Amino acid sequence: MSAPSGILSGYRVLDCSIAMAGPFAAQRLGDLGADVIKVEPTSGEWQRHAPAGGAVGNEINVSFLSLNRNKRSLAVDLKHPEGKQLLRELVASADVFLQNYRPGVADRLGVDYETLREINPALVYVSISGYGEDGPYAQRPGQDLLLQAMSGAMLSSGRAGDPPQAAGQYLVDAVTASTAFEGVLAALLHRERTGEGQKVTVNMLDAIVTLQMQELSVFAQGGVPQERSDQPHGHVYIRSPYGTFATTDGFLALSMPDLPTLAELLDEPLIADDTAWPQSAAERDRVFALTANRLRTRSTEEWLALFEPADIWCAPVYGYADVLADPQIIHNETFVHYQHPTEGSVVTPGFPYGFSKTPAKIRFGAPMVGEHSREVLAEMGIDADRIETLIDAGAVADRTSIKERVR
Repeated sequence: MSAPSGILSGYRVLDCSIAMAGPFAAQRLGDLGADVIKVEPTSGEWQRHAPAGGAVGNEINVSFLSLNRNKRSLAVDLKHPEGKQLLRELVASADVFLQNYRPGVADRLGVDYETLREINPALVYVSISGYGEDGPYAQRPGQDLLLQAMSGAMLSSGRAGDPPQAAGQYLVDAVTASTAFEGVLAALLHRERTGEGQKVTVNMLDAIVTLQMQELSVFAQGGVPQERSDQPHGHVYIRSPYGTFATTDGFLALSMPDLPTLAELLDEPLIADDTAWPQSAAERDRVFALTANRLRTRSTEEWLALFEPADIWCAPVYGYADVLADPQIIHNETFVHYQHPTEGSVVTPGFPYGFSKTPAKIRFGAPMVGEHSREVLAEMGIDADRIETLIDAGAVADRTSIKERVR
């Protein structure tokens, strides 16, 4: 017997999502072996036309390429009666249906949970929204920066009086994707035990708020105010020094060092005067400023060589080029390399988990619009004549018909 191609081999996922959170969650399922069918408009999913950083690629931009590997593309017009009927037929053989439409859109398209469960009661239906299925913010746009702003996290670091700073990554989208991924796995486990499908709801606001489990508990339960002070601390609820500091040639991250040891290594005895926690804002600032002044006198490598043997928690501040060159990253094989038919040699982050028997792998890269439309429809048992009729009517598009239309 041949080994399975992945731990989720045999499960079919219909990915009707756009942008980042939904596609990223579906990609994780595909990485583990699920048959992920990207159901996208005949003109292509939104992310195909919105290249982050202007990285347009050859025929597929890098944003789309990074979020849609291990998927097949079925290009179908869900506003066309035949297209809508096709999706319902496909639902009958699916295990997971994932969408991140704004509340109300799924109902208008006829792909809401109540409708699809009539077709397939065992279906795991995942609905991702910005703020929730209903409530006062239900119709607001669920965009990463807006949710970061509303999460409270921006006021947990930096200087008092300075503008709040967003995270340097699409944090809320990524956290929401991981939350949806977890929800799918839990619902599939429930189905394995009971045979029951169910609806899984995930919203971006709850995902980023619950990520701050410790911080918000300290505030809500412990009554400790969220108080930024004059120095740029990395976190309001951790004692100083905690943050990033300039050196003669770069920056160094320093995390909660033993103050007497740090005072000795920096030759700054005043640091050791404050060893108690909690520190007031003024005490945090005093220790931070003393540390910052000393760290400006040597290079990052010199400080690392001094601190690491003394068990001072520290790290260099990397740029992305440093990340790719880091020996631990290389050892872990954190990045994967593969060949894509239109984009050539691709390097991209790989998988955040390991399995001894059923490892994640890249079976194929992100698809072209409608690249697998004929293949998927044929697997559904639809004969060649009907497939041609659907393509001619515009209910479905395949790569060939799209190329002809573009000409």
